[in-house]
Amino acid sequence: MPGYGDSPPAETVLTAQGRVAFLDHVLQQLGMQRPVLISPSMSGRFALPFLLVRRDQLSGFVPIAPVGTKDYTAEQYRRVQTPTLILYGDRDTGLAPQALQNLQHLPEHHVVVLPGAGHACYLDKPEDFHQALLGFLRQLK
Repeated sequence: MPGYGDSPPAETVLTAQGRVAFLDHVLQQLGMQRPVLISPSMSGRFALPFLLVRRDQLSGFVPIAPVGTKDYTAEQYRRVQTPTLILYGDRDTGLAPQALQNLQHLPEHHVVVLPGAGHACYLDKPEDFHQALLGFLRQLK
């Protein structure tokens, strides 16, 4: 993601609109139609505004304790009908509870908590993570 890790900062992604446009461009360039968007941690700054604005372009959404959930209202979340798997580790006591408090307003959500996993639950418990993710993917239309 621009501005994270070793990538240089980019003015185009300083706003939510810019981040939506960036993610839209990436998906178009990859030729992806109605993908499932998986959003761990910092990627929430890109995924959440995309979900709220372009929800019809997604088959599903998998937030993993993403940042930025408090930037949106319960009413904004309630408008999203995208099937959602809220996934996090039970040892993530910082960001996960806050994200769950906000994301639980998504009408089509299911929650999976991975025991013994921290913030990067997909690294701590990869088999459990993949089992939950594959189960969610199988139920999508």
